[in-house]
Amino acid sequence: MSPITSSPLVFMFVCGLAVAGGQVEVRAAELFPEVERYIEQRLAETDQIPAARRAELESLAGYVRQCRSAGRPAELTFICTHNSRRSHLSQVWARVAAVHFGLDDVRTFSGGTEVTAFNPRAVAALQRCGLLVDADAAAANPRYRVRFRHDGPPEVCFSKHFDDPTNPAVRFAAVMTCSQADEACPVIENCALRVAITYEDPKAADGTPRERAAYDERTRQISREMLYVMQRAAAGPAAND
Repeated sequence: MSPITSSPLVFMFVCGLAVAGGQVEVRAAELFPEVERYIEQRLAETDQIPAARRAELESLAGYVRQCRSAGRPAELTFICTHNSRRSHLSQVWARVAAVHFGLDDVRTFSGGTEVTAFNPRAVAALQRCGLLVDADAAAANPRYRVRFRHDGPPEVCFSKHFDDPTNPAVRFAAVMTCSQADEACPVIENCALRVAITYEDPKAADGTPRERAAYDERTRQISREMLYVMQRAAAGPAAND
């Protein structure tokens, strides 16, 4: 995508989607320029997503399309064990991807089977992608405010149980981002879709020379795949037949 206007403060990008030979649903998104550049890099890596993985991602894209066709928001809750790394990265990047493709009616959440805190290493990985993050550092479980665009409210991230009152209670998609949480939760009450889109935990590299690289690698994978989901959702059913 190419910038259509620029200023010292804002870059305006148009997201045009080619469907059946035409352009549909052209929307403008005011994302931070560094975030937009990161997105373009990840979109160029779509061929790195294996076919089997795409099939898993298509089920989530289909759910988003279904909700939009029904005229209701698509609410997605990403779930892992501690709600500290993978589920938060997925929550944030799914929202960024949705806004990028003009799907502002996609709402994202996260939770765990246990409550800990949003891990600072994962927070730092987001910051390296150009997102702005601030929080009350004095809290044991801080509420982080994550910003990726010039307007609109921040995404508020903190560790919580997956059925916390701040998360949707009915008609939502439960996206299991780790196999341990998937096995620990045989039933997620009142979800409209349950899908396992699991990721390796970058925690395994904590305290090693590979720590930063591991978090950056997982962030690239999650952002790449969430962008694929929202691109497919925004394209509409005609483009997915």
